[in-house]
Amino acid sequence: MHKSLFSALVISAALPLSAMAAESYTIDPPHTFPHFSINHLGFSTMQGRFDRTSGTVTLDRAAKTGAVDISIESGSISTGFVKRDEHLKSPDFFNAAEFPSITYKSTAMHFKGDKPASVDGNLTIMGVTKPVTLTIDAFNCGTNPMSKKDECGAAASAQIKRSDFGVKYALPAVGDDVKLVFEIEAIKN
Repeated sequence: MHKSLFSALVISAALPLSAMAAESYTIDPPHTFPHFSINHLGFSTMQGRFDRTSGTVTLDRAAKTGAVDISIESGSISTGFVKRDEHLKSPDFFNAAEFPSITYKSTAMHFKGDKPASVDGNLTIMGVTKPVTLTIDAFNCGTNPMSKKDECGAAASAQIKRSDFGVKYALPAVGDDVKLVFEIEAIKN
């Protein structure tokens, strides 16, 4: 008995500190805001957002690694105009009935100093998966002064071409280049 306890202590002491330092966070939907902007007919930049997001973030700051797994309900799109939103949910754009989720799953996280600076991953829209790198424009962790829970927040962005994901309706009148921005808050598990 003492020998197995001693062995367990030796093994756990030999593990790198990073193996025990990974922290898991759950996306806080009311404080997470994925949104986009796209050129509209050459006249203006149209803005839109998605109202329902879920997922997890794992961080190991000691090892400078992490993972992101986000799912966005495509039917939760909102541009401030109901008729346009219904069209965006149709097969012309997101085909929300057939493809109810937009997902982003990381493959690598890169740090600059002690903070994540970018995330490589796979973005899936309408069943088409492409590699997309998110640039982390802001990142902060701490205790939420209201809930007293440990949280992290981030703002990450990327530029994609919607045609790469099979969303080709109204090209080129409605732009092909889409700026994606993920404003995220996540609560430590």
